[in-house]
Amino acid sequence: MAAVGNEDGAHHVCAEVFQALVDVGFTVPASASTYWVGEAMGSVNYVDLEQTPKKTMGTTHTLAVLTAHLAGALKAQPYPPVK
Repeated sequence: MAAVGNEDGAHHVCAEVFQALVDVGFTVPASASTYWVGEAMGSVNYVDLEQTPKKTMGTTHTLAVLTAHLAGALKAQPYPPVK
């Protein structure tokens, strides 16, 4: 999940969305969110940046690696059927 806004807002949005997904049966990988908050009260939008900030790039990479790992683990050994 990607979110923009302030850090508390991004954490809140991720928490709400992830909990809703888990409530209906989805599995959410560790570190499944990435966000860019920019400077407080700044006027620069993420889409206007000339390059992705290193911290955001690293977090997004971690998200991708852990999500791919979970997908592989679940493919190799799916959850058991619930009766």
